This record gives sequence, C-alpha cells and structure tokens, in this order.
Amino acid sequence: MPVTIDQIFVETPQYAEVAREYADLERSFAAARDAAQCGEVVHQWDQIRRRLETWGALVSLRFNQDTGNEQFKKEREYCDELQPRLTDLDVRIKRLLLASPYRAELAKKFGEQVFALWSADVMSFEPAIQDHLVKEAKLQAEYSEVMAAAKIPFRGEQLNHSAIVKYREDPDRDTRHAAELARWQWFATNRPQLDRIFGDLVKLRHEMARTLKFNNFVELGYQRMKRVDYNEADVARFREEVRQHVVPLAIELRKKQGKDLGVDKLMFWDDAIHDRQGNPAPQGDHDWMVERAHEMFAAMDPELDNFFHLMTDARLTDLKNREGKSPGGFCTSFPSYGLPFIFANFNGTKHDVEVFTHEVGHAYQGYLSRNQPLIDYLWPTYESCEIHSMGLEFLTWPHMDKFFGASNGGGDRFRRIHLTQGLLFLPYGVAVDHFQHLVYAKPDATPAERHAMWQEVERLYLPWRDYGDLPHVSDGGFWQFQRHIYLHPFYYIDYTLAQTCALQLWVRSQQDAAQTMKDYNALCRRGGEAPFQALSRGAGLISPFDAGCLRDVVAQARKSLG
Repeated sequence: MPVTIDQIFVETPQYAEVAREYADLERSFAAARDAAQCGEVVHQWDQIRRRLETWGALVSLRFNQDTGNEQFKKEREYCDELQPRLTDLDVRIKRLLLASPYRAELAKKFGEQVFALWSADVMSFEPAIQDHLVKEAKLQAEYSEVMAAAKIPFRGEQLNHSAIVKYREDPDRDTRHAAELARWQWFATNRPQLDRIFGDLVKLRHEMARTLKFNNFVELGYQRMKRVDYNEADVARFREEVRQHVVPLAIELRKKQGKDLGVDKLMFWDDAIHDRQGNPAPQGDHDWMVERAHEMFAAMDPELDNFFHLMTDARLTDLKNREGKSPGGFCTSFPSYGLPFIFANFNGTKHDVEVFTHEVGHAYQGYLSRNQPLIDYLWPTYESCEIHSMGLEFLTWPHMDKFFGASNGGGDRFRRIHLTQGLLFLPYGVAVDHFQHLVYAKPDATPAERHAMWQEVERLYLPWRDYGDLPHVSDGGFWQFQRHIYLHPFYYIDYTLAQTCALQLWVRSQQDAAQTMKDYNALCRRGGEAPFQALSRGAGLISPFDAGCLRDVVAQARKSLG
C-alpha cells in the first residue's frame, strides 16, 4: 500500500538547526580530498533540500486548500519568513560548488545543466534582499486571500471565481453577459486593493533588482526563471512570430465563432463558447470523472495507468471546488517521498477535463523523474514543464468521448474547441508577457498607466476583443485576473513556448500515437537534466525560437479545422 497524503509529514524546521546542518556541509566541502568525496557531500545536501522542499510544499498546499484556516495561515507566514534565510544557506553552498576545484569532475558526474541553474540562483540572491523576499511573499499571499475570499453575487447565489465559470459559458447569451457583469463588478469594487498590492510588488521587485545590480526587474526576472539557453531578445522575436503568424488566424477563428453563434458582433462574453449548443460539459460528477480517467489512462499506457492508480489510492488529488479554497489548479510535489499532488477546482465545465489532464501531465513527469540524482533535476525549468502538461492534454484526445459522449458528438466538439482555444491562447499568452516587460521597464508607472499598457498589448495581440458595457475590463483591467502576473512574474510566456511544442506532439500523435507516447515518456523521465531547447530538440521537437516553427504548426491546425 502506498504512502497516503495523511502519512506525508516533515517536522517544522527551526533555522538554528538547519544552519548547523549547513555549517557541517560547508566544513565537509572544505575537507573533501577529491571529487568523489565532494560528490558525497552534494548527495547529503540534496537530502536536506528534499526534506525542506517537502515541508514547504505541504505548508503551501494546506493554505491553498483552506485559506481561511488560521493555523494554516500562520504556518504559511512562518514559511514565508523562513524561506529567504534558507535560500541564503543554499546559495552559500552553490557558490562553493561553482568555485570548487572539482567543478569539472562534478559537472561530468551531474551534468553542466545544474551548474547553469546554480549560477542563476547565485545571481538572483544576496542576503541584502531577504526582507524584500519576505514582503513579496506576504503581498502574494494577500492577493491569493483576496481572490479566494471572493463572493460574487449572481442570481441569488454567492459564487467564487471558480463557481461562476459555468455561467460565463452558458449557452444563453444574456446569462453569459450577466455573469461577466457580476464578475468584473467584483474586480471594479476591489480595484483599489488589487492596484495597491501590484504597485507594491512592482516597487519591491525593482528595488531587489537594483540591489542585485540589475538595471531592472526584467533582467532579474529572467534569472529567477532560470532561463539559461535563451534571452529577452529571443522572447521578443517569438512574440513577433505570434503576432505575424497566429494573430491573423485568431482573427479568422473569432469571425467564424461569431458566425457559428449567430451574433452580429462577437463580444467578450461570447469568447468562451464556440457554437449555439454551448460548450460540451462532462457527463458526470467528480467520482464519475475519476472512473473515466482510470479507463482512459489504462487504454493509453501501462505506466500512466499504474501512476494514476497510485495517485488515487494515496489520495494525492484535491479536485472539488469549495468555499475558501484558492482558485485555479496546480501540481506540487513531496521530494522526500517521490510523490506529486494535484490541486484543482472542478466546476462542471469542460475546463475540468482540461485542467485535470494538464496537471496530471505535470504530476506524471514529476513521478517519472523522481530518481534523478539531484532535486534540481526533478522538474525542468517552467517552459519545459509545460510541454508535459499541455502535451498530455493533446495526447488524451482519442479518449475524450468517455467524458463528453460520442453519440451526441460531444467528444468531437471538445476536440475542435480545444484546438481552437489552444491556438487562440498563443496571442493572449504573449500579451501577458509583453505587458510584464512594459510594467517592469517603467516601475514608477501609475495604476492608470499600467491599465493603459494592458490596452496597448490588447490592441497588438487581441484586436477582436470588445468589452461593451463591462466594468473594469473596459478600462484595461483584465490582467488583474491573471494570478501569474502577481504570483509568478514572467512565467506566462512559458505556456506559449510549451504550447508550440505540444501542438507538434499533437501532429505526431495523429500519425503514430504509440510512438509519440513512448517519446513523451522518455521526455518526462529526463526531468530537468537539460535546458529547454535541448530537451525539446531531444524529443524531436522544433524549438519555438527556430524560424518557421509557428508557421508549420498553424498550417497543420488550419488543415485540421478545415
């Protein structure tokens, strides 16, 4: 019987005790007589890091599961305050290893990639920013609490952000419009607090960057994301590729959507549905969906089947929406146990299937790479991580009839909408990225100027959007819904880079599903042992930074969508 979530436990660390462990490590590194002895100390350090990472993951998970629980909140606050001090201890070890006389031998043993990652960590931290990091964590937690506590009045109900989604996707246009009015009125009401939180975050992040001798947070942000094999210029070029090759297709898709819906003009509240029937929805509840998932994974691959049995037997999922639970979905892991955990908020829409297969992709990769020699390699950098999640969304396509029905055409409708939305996502994803570059290049901007920046990128990448009479978004406030902008700066472009790779997996799976699944498993097993472009090319994928990549993907998508 596997370890269950209730049995996963790590003693709350005390700084003095951890500092003594790290002092012992530093003495052992100094005493090492050869690369073999130094490597043994690296393994000891790795076990300590796995323990501390497991504790931090548990604390964060509990808080997200119940943001109103005072005990969980106190534990998260303690973790937020301790984390920068633990980072300081870690960075001191990384500096020793980067300067080690045995570096060349260690690189042969562990790979060059880990030294590139450690170098990025060293460049993005000094003890002088510890207090800044604590303040940043507190502001991020405040945003999470505000979003989780939302009560949106709608037709006699009080809904959170996850629960109102089903009304935003209702076949009735008046209902969709009313749901969007209610949602964005909540944002308009809470705009002063949301503006203040983000303004404080931008100021704080800029101060950290300047303290670390960067020109601005853009440069620091790239280091924090550990982008070791591409840079700001590469990303800008990719955004331009999207603007040239995908935005024109997106405009066509939106026009077709309006025609299929039978509306004179496509409005923002129409964006989420693609025909007059409304979006297909799963034909059962949470338990029914988990049963269908077991059938799906059993049909796809034995390893995937065994993995999902482990996840359900050990209760390593939390998928039901409830009051006080943070919105959204994510995957975390407990490295000391070699186990992942999936968090989501089912709300009865097709998004349940999408977020579920997405997070299973993350979890499956984390599980397959659990035997990597270092914690640094358990997960790749974020853009590579998202290949596994977005890739599995497409690899599960043949089994969508199980969730949406075959006789009613639900599976086919889901596949068409999923591909359409995958393409439409690319312009939105690069808009989020471009917005952040503008924000952090001008850290003293006013809230109104930041909202104008969002309107600027919408005109570039999302020119079809018409918000009509909706509050807040009409003034450039849509970005405040995107939690990554507050919590994970510069993360969002990673989804678009990965989507470009995932679409290639989709094309290959149409030709040879079994071989593509084998290639996918091999990519998952590699974890983070190589940088993004090496991992993608190693899996036979074209790097998103290579000329023509998007052009070919768009051509295949056009063909599939007719």
